[in-house]
Amino acid sequence: MAVSDSDTTLCSNPVYRSSRSLDLGTRYKLLLDLNNAIVSQTTPAKLFQCLTKEIRKNLFYDRCSIHIYDASSNTLNWFAAADGVTIKSIDDCSRCLDEAPVAREVIASRKPFIMPNMSEYAHWKTIKLMRDAGLFSTLAFPLIVRNDLLGSLHFSFQEMPRDIDDLVGFLAEISGQVAVAVDNMVTHNKLVGLNSSLLRQKDYLLRHTDPQYHPENFYYSSPVMRKVMREVEVVANSDASVLITGETGTGKDHIARYIHHLSARRNALFVKVNCPALVESLFETELFGHTKGAFTGAEAKRIGRFEMADGGTVFLDEIGELPPQLQAKLLHVLQDRRFERVGDSRPIEINFRVIAATNTDLKKAINEKSFRADLFYRLNTVSFHVPPLRERPEEIEPLVHHLTQTQAHAMNRVPPVFSVGAMDALKQHTWPGNIRELKNIIDRMIITSSTTVNQSDIEPVLDAGRMEVNINPMSWDAMERAHLINVMEMKKGVVGGKNGAAALLEIPKSTLQHRLSKHDLTPRDYKN
Repeated sequence: MAVSDSDTTLCSNPVYRSSRSLDLGTRYKLLLDLNNAIVSQTTPAKLFQCLTKEIRKNLFYDRCSIHIYDASSNTLNWFAAADGVTIKSIDDCSRCLDEAPVAREVIASRKPFIMPNMSEYAHWKTIKLMRDAGLFSTLAFPLIVRNDLLGSLHFSFQEMPRDIDDLVGFLAEISGQVAVAVDNMVTHNKLVGLNSSLLRQKDYLLRHTDPQYHPENFYYSSPVMRKVMREVEVVANSDASVLITGETGTGKDHIARYIHHLSARRNALFVKVNCPALVESLFETELFGHTKGAFTGAEAKRIGRFEMADGGTVFLDEIGELPPQLQAKLLHVLQDRRFERVGDSRPIEINFRVIAATNTDLKKAINEKSFRADLFYRLNTVSFHVPPLRERPEEIEPLVHHLTQTQAHAMNRVPPVFSVGAMDALKQHTWPGNIRELKNIIDRMIITSSTTVNQSDIEPVLDAGRMEVNINPMSWDAMERAHLINVMEMKKGVVGGKNGAAALLEIPKSTLQHRLSKHDLTPRDYKN
């Protein structure tokens, strides 16, 4: 706003070396010195420290700060900690623009906002806080580069400066130089962040991408599965939340990845969250990340799974086994699409699609109060049920041929031929572990057989599971338990490691341990 002589009261002790005493050459030298001092700085804190040091050579102020404006969220963030008088209530925190009236005026008008006597604006909360801290006047300037408004530069004084019109002109020149420096730093940090994000994505993809999940490796041939996949293709390119139900090993993970592959988000990450493995103490840092120093042992900033999935897809595997106390936290993020890292109060907005999968009856779980109804409806915009292998027996033979070829190629072995008797034995099995169990048995036959797999090779592998299922053919728990026993016998009680049961089942070690405990199975019982 314009400042007239009647708007200011001259101080008895001048605190500003009048710009009139600076000829044009001196001003140019000041700007050159400022530029030379800041050009090599690599962090916002160092840049701000260098700026304030150079400015103080020609101007004494009591407080200086720089705000960065985020138009998408209409918030202000500190470029670096303010220099000079501290105001604990507003320092080092992100604020809505409406809560910072001085910056709001600057950003709205894109012109300097001059407040010679802050007492006249004491009804503004932040001005009252500044007055309580002993400040009397404040001057604020827009930071504009290439017509883009970055934020605002603020100077505050405990006494009103003399020659305030000249001071405004001098600081307006400085603000232009500061704007260029801040813009360069913000751009540099964005590039550093983008590079770090790309490196994280590359690392994640290298560690989590498995050729078996490529769409061409997802084989199905039965009419019921063709119907499911036609429905999948219809909704894949939308952003609707998807819930996939079905028994363990039916291919829910494959379908989730297939949906992501067909969607517009295919070029971003597909991030899997294994819900049974989430413990309450690590839930937030695993999903939301943490800042450096957020807690003992947090030696570096960590990016959480949700932030990693920005622009892509979050896959919540076995959502039915997420502990009830964590379901409310998950629901909050799914509703707001924002969260805060552990140790940071600034909200992070993310854009992701959510796909969930479960082998449990969630409606039954809702009735039993073990699963939240509101979370269920948030996830269940579109749902697909994957039928178990025993309900599509016509698919067993073509699946055997397909898996034998692909797995033998992956192992660099000659694919064996399954005899008629061996194929009949496979068709008669109830398959409690579904396609995953079938794949594991084929892997075993490829390793242990030479050219032909006979009925005598297959039956010992199937017998243990068949006997257990016959105890209670209607019990899913019994079938899962039989499958776990079968796998533990194959691996002689070894749970983790490259050749352990968890690797064979393609699930995290913690998930397998959880399920073994659930069925009262002890790995050491199978070592011999």
